[in-house]
Amino acid sequence: MTGLSVLALGFVLGLRHACDADHVVAVSTIVARTKRLGAAWLLGAFWGAGHSLTILLVGAAMILFKVVIPPRVGLSMEFAVGVVLVGLGALNLSGTRLWRVHRHEHGHAEGGHRHAHVHFLRPAWLRETLETAGAGRLSRSLAVGLVHGLAGSAAIALLVLATIPRPGLGLAYLGVFGLGTLVGMLSLSAAMEVPMLAAARGWSEGGRALAAASGALSLCFGLYVAYRVGFVDGLFSAVPRWTPQ
Repeated sequence: MTGLSVLALGFVLGLRHACDADHVVAVSTIVARTKRLGAAWLLGAFWGAGHSLTILLVGAAMILFKVVIPPRVGLSMEFAVGVVLVGLGALNLSGTRLWRVHRHEHGHAEGGHRHAHVHFLRPAWLRETLETAGAGRLSRSLAVGLVHGLAGSAAIALLVLATIPRPGLGLAYLGVFGLGTLVGMLSLSAAMEVPMLAAARGWSEGGRALAAASGALSLCFGLYVAYRVGFVDGLFSAVPRWTPQ
């Protein structure tokens, strides 16, 4: 394969990778709590950025320094994904928010003092989207992406090592793969947002019902992943069996 075809393959595989079941469940759980059109794509972008960053760092270490991930470590990465999905589901079901923004006004009498405030720059739509998405959910999306990247980066790096002899081209492949994953997640989160917002606006309890449904799905799927990795694949056994996929 030529260098261009390798990069094109990486981009296409990145797009497909964004649609993996655990990715879809995680992002739907986060997006279900958005209340403004445009916030979901930003959450998806943070998820994709975290995922791509981990893939680049771990994959580069495997390509350049020949780092080999032991089966138990690989399974632990997969197990972490299940734990994160359980946590996301529990948050949605309980309605817990990690951060709350506290706004208050200062009334000064004599001897008042000045405050230095940080303001969002224009354009206004970006400021409003950032405020709507919320620091908590943006940070959560980034962290979830980082964890999912840990679980998937080993498989991608092994694929690169097996098929691409040149380290430079392998690193480029990882970068393009990460870009494809980011684009795929942006598209997926934006596509989820429209019907979810329509349901929430057409039914007074729609938003709460969608958040609860996505939370239950994430909780159940996370428990399934944790069970499969821990007991079927043998993370907690003497002889773990890990096949990156």
